[in-house]
Amino acid sequence: MILIALIVIPFAGGLLAWLAERQSVMAARLVALAAVLIDLMVAMVVWAQHLGELAVVRSGPWLVTFYQPWIPQAGIHLNLALDGLSLVLVVLTAFLGVVAVAVSWNEISQRVGLFHFNLLWVLAATTGVFLALDLFLFYFFWEMMLVPMFFLIAIWGEGNRVAAAIKFFVFTQVGGLLMLVAILGLYITHGQASGSYTFDYLQLLGTQTSPSLAIWLMLGFFIAFAVKVPLVPIHSWLPDAYTSAPVAGTIILAGLMAKTGIYGILRFVIPLFPAAAAAFAPVAMALAVIGVLYGAVVAFSQADAKRLVAYASLSHVGLITLGVFAWTQLALQGVVLQMVCHGIVVAALFLLVGAIEARIRTRDLAQMQGLWSTTPRLGAISLLFALALLGLPGLGTFVGEFLVLLGTYAVRSVFAIIAALGIVLTTIYALWLVQRAFQGVQVEGRELPDLSRRELLLSAVLIVVIVWLGLYPQPVLDTASQSLENLRTSVATSYVANVSPARSVAWLESSGAVQMALFQGGRQ
Repeated sequence: MILIALIVIPFAGGLLAWLAERQSVMAARLVALAAVLIDLMVAMVVWAQHLGELAVVRSGPWLVTFYQPWIPQAGIHLNLALDGLSLVLVVLTAFLGVVAVAVSWNEISQRVGLFHFNLLWVLAATTGVFLALDLFLFYFFWEMMLVPMFFLIAIWGEGNRVAAAIKFFVFTQVGGLLMLVAILGLYITHGQASGSYTFDYLQLLGTQTSPSLAIWLMLGFFIAFAVKVPLVPIHSWLPDAYTSAPVAGTIILAGLMAKTGIYGILRFVIPLFPAAAAAFAPVAMALAVIGVLYGAVVAFSQADAKRLVAYASLSHVGLITLGVFAWTQLALQGVVLQMVCHGIVVAALFLLVGAIEARIRTRDLAQMQGLWSTTPRLGAISLLFALALLGLPGLGTFVGEFLVLLGTYAVRSVFAIIAALGIVLTTIYALWLVQRAFQGVQVEGRELPDLSRRELLLSAVLIVVIVWLGLYPQPVLDTASQSLENLRTSVATSYVANVSPARSVAWLESSGAVQMALFQGGRQ
């Protein structure tokens, strides 16, 4: 029942926080904080219990499972499972949930209980996405993320928040409907071929489909996930939603929801449709590289600090997507580490931008000059995370980016080189952000308070994590390594069985077999 607990705790905590507001606003905040802390502790206990199993070959891919019939007549079950990949993302979800609740402590003053209900509802749904192995249940959690995030933006956002919320809703809802059509198509195809109509992920793996149908079904899944990442050119909801959302909402959007899209590609798109994904991989990698460059260039042109970080996030998730479709062992290890590091860094940057806005009532970089003289701690921490954004050695982002680029270079050297140029551009806009905001002459008569104890504590925790991941990333890599290898093996087996059985033995035993066969298949 521990998997159920990971989902129920934040949902129940949000409901209790909503009810606790009748007593006091502080009670609502404390209940929400307690819920996310308990959820984080539960996730960490699971990690500690299975620490010895994570980096070794096991009899099965799953660490913990939960199975209960739901609507068996339609092949729908409460099927949850946790492996190393899911575990890393569940821990990240709970951790950033704690950060989001703490960040909103003073920022949110209206409808506090309802705010925390929606925030924790999003966390519960996100956890469900990372655990669901029934495609119907996965879709249920996928759509469950949408509604509370819409309210977070529309009610507690700023600026043109309603329009931004509607834009976010329309994009993600259209993508979700395409995925639903693809899920139903796979369900029917599998049922007609096998006589068993089911939404079970493990049974749907290896479903025989015609090449043309597989491409269309794969695109239905891919577009839904690409919207949530987001990838260029279906990213236009991102700057408006990230800018308008409250800081806690932006942390969830960039730090977690983007990861659900990456996870969907990793877990569903490539394993369910290996041949179609092989044919589409060069296109997806080209879109990812375009996103890396586009996000970096547009970030440099922004006058709004929050909007700059939003486009920086777009650039970095493009790099992560590039690593997914490279599908090498090194690239996938980099993908997992970079997902965690990206979540930490963007959470910190949005926290710091929010702290600046709370003090000077603007995010305009032209009005932020000279802040270092009155807020040196804010300036120093902002510089550190700007360096993390550009991938300074010694910080977690350097290791993640290095692994992604090295793994990609083995199969698509041109894409890796171009993406590396995007990292060079990151150096320019990250340091430019610090220079514009903190250097120069202080605005006359401006006396600002430095970071509060709460903000310093949050920043210190985020600093410890990003430095730890830079100096000793092995625990995260070990946690996900066997899960990634299981994914690669299942894709290889399915690909060989459907495309070239005669080459199976030599292909599976060769170095770099999975990725090479994927790209060879794509060219054929």
